[in-house]
Amino acid sequence: MRETIQKKLTTFGMILGIIFLMWLLYVLNQIRIDVNKVVDYNPELTTQLFDKNNKLVANVFEKENRYYAPFKTMPAQLIESIVAVEDTDFFEHGGINLEAINRAIIKDIGHMGLVEGASTLTQQLVKTMLLTRDKKFTRKLKEVILAFRIESLLTKEEILERYLNHVYFGHNYYGIRTASLGYFHKELNQLNLKEIAMLVGLPKAPSFYDPTKNLKFSLSRGNQVITRLKTLGWINEKQFNDAINYVPIVYNESATQNKAPYVVNAVLEGLQTKYPDIRTGGYKIKLTIDLGAQKIADDALQFGYDSIKGRDQQVNTSKSTSQTLNGAIIVLDNATGGIMALSGGVDFAKSSFNRAIQSVRQPGSAVKPFIYQTAIEAGYNSQSPLEDIEKTFEYKTDKNVVKQWKPKNYKNEYKGIISLREALVHSSNLATINLVAKLGLNNVYKNLQNYGFTKMPYDMSITLGSFGVTPLKLSEMYTIFSNNGKKVTPYLVEQIEQKGKLIEKATVKEQYVTSPAQALKMTSILKDVVGYGTGTTSAVSGIDIAGKTGTTNNNMDAWFCGYSPTIQTVVWFGNDDNKPMRVSETGGRGAAPVVAYFYRNWIQVHPETKRHFDFPVSSTSSSTDNNETSAPETEETLSPSNVEF
Repeated sequence: MRETIQKKLTTFGMILGIIFLMWLLYVLNQIRIDVNKVVDYNPELTTQLFDKNNKLVANVFEKENRYYAPFKTMPAQLIESIVAVEDTDFFEHGGINLEAINRAIIKDIGHMGLVEGASTLTQQLVKTMLLTRDKKFTRKLKEVILAFRIESLLTKEEILERYLNHVYFGHNYYGIRTASLGYFHKELNQLNLKEIAMLVGLPKAPSFYDPTKNLKFSLSRGNQVITRLKTLGWINEKQFNDAINYVPIVYNESATQNKAPYVVNAVLEGLQTKYPDIRTGGYKIKLTIDLGAQKIADDALQFGYDSIKGRDQQVNTSKSTSQTLNGAIIVLDNATGGIMALSGGVDFAKSSFNRAIQSVRQPGSAVKPFIYQTAIEAGYNSQSPLEDIEKTFEYKTDKNVVKQWKPKNYKNEYKGIISLREALVHSSNLATINLVAKLGLNNVYKNLQNYGFTKMPYDMSITLGSFGVTPLKLSEMYTIFSNNGKKVTPYLVEQIEQKGKLIEKATVKEQYVTSPAQALKMTSILKDVVGYGTGTTSAVSGIDIAGKTGTTNNNMDAWFCGYSPTIQTVVWFGNDDNKPMRVSETGGRGAAPVVAYFYRNWIQVHPETKRHFDFPVSSTSSSTDNNETSAPETEETLSPSNVEF
């Protein structure tokens, strides 16, 4: 009986031993994993986007907004201050401070609980990165073990570097460099003693000591740090007095500082597949954006939006026809396609849908220059006669029913025989339709494809822009004219760096579509569109602007695609629900003034901007010899979708 009990006890003891051994192995493995997280430190880092002039456009991060600071960039006074206030014996102990622990134990026993800590900076790093802040003896034991292990693997400098880059400094700032740049707009080596003291005092209670919320308490906490340095004899009397009396300028900014949200979203979505860690990998992205141009473009779009809404409210007091009105604007460099400004709406906070890139709308008469370019390349010139007369076209429906289509001009005005220049300048529907009939639908269709248009119906409706296109795509097409026959692909990202290494650089994507001479012929005509045609409201004194209006059936879309000798601007307005705007909201009235607003303000800031097109004498505009006054924009009446010629 006794032997049986003894065997059972032995077996039980062995089981307990095995369980303990397994637990110990588990703990040791967890410690190894935890230690590796500290040794192989790889924190989330903020990605920054800059404009072409290296001005910050936005900070992008997920959970933690952090800019990394290597130890060698940290000034000696910063190291002294953090050590003085958090762990005076840091460079002497091996991970824990036995003397401080003894003092804490005595106080804990006296209060019958854990009331005072004795954590070294190494232990604080362990707590911050690996453990909870619960005051339990088991957690404290693990903390001590980890601290010893980390001290055996890392130098004191490496421990401090990890600590100062990882801890929270309030205001969504992680890491001391982030806090320095955020609160004071200074790099670490530019900080004075008071600013350093305020920063190293923050981790104790980052939200409470946040200088943007409680400057008085933040200054007081900084003075405690300065006093501690004086007590230790690490600063002299003059340094002490200067620092105590100094009150720094504190900046209160959002962590993201996003100045171009539609641009930033477009860039991140475009890079997400190639760089899955785009929001946490600490990338430095240089954009083609010019923040000055972006501000003017945003203001211009708002100006156009307010103008349309104001007119709508004056006429329709009971019910607005523009309840879901919105717009888009794209400004780019003619020669490279680099996008200088882009807004996909008037208010990103209300709608993040990027109409500049994602919204597919009919271009209306904004497509006509490409049709007329086809005619020019087929041998027509600006004075070639076209028939601005009414015609009836017959077509068959899908069910083989014969119907008639009788397109009209705006207000049923017909001029008979007019020149090709006048037809485009005044955006004549009938002259354009008759021109396409002469050129042949097949030829026009193929040419539009060659220019880059896609998903078009194979019928006469393409004459009046019945197919869908995004503002970005239409901007690309118009570079054929603004860049003298060479189409360039619009782009936003100039280059990408990570950890100081260049990993991607953009190249201009260009395609010769027509000759410079042929493209200049179109520019000459489009300059007259602005001079005395449907786009007069886009004109700006002192700078040449060429362009074309576009208005779709029932005024559902209003466009103006314009360009100066160096900069191209495309503007669109319409209702998101595709309902019509007021009948008078044409491209000439709604969109063209926005283009004028942009160029007028741009040349005030940049008077060096090239002002005039380089026309050869043989291709200069004939508008100076024309005494016609400004004509109203013709209505873009769409044809049925299956008319064939």
